[in-house]
Amino acid sequence: MARKEVHTVPTDKGWANKAGTRTLSNHQKKETARRAGRKQAIERKAEHVIHKKDGTIGEKNSYGNDPRRSKG
Repeated sequence: MARKEVHTVPTDKGWANKAGTRTLSNHQKKETARRAGRKQAIERKAEHVIHKKDGTIGEKNSYGNDPRRSKG
């Protein structure tokens, strides 16, 4: 099963939110993309991975799919 994640990533035209190879939304500013990505992750009960301008991961947030939570 594929991991449920929404990634907020830099693009050549600004920022985008992606789930796998699918682009969910495009934005000019990171903060706008971040807010939209958070909403999309909450709706999907998924991880929200926020990348830095250089593409590396800057932050991760979990909305209903916390991998640190034990299943015991």
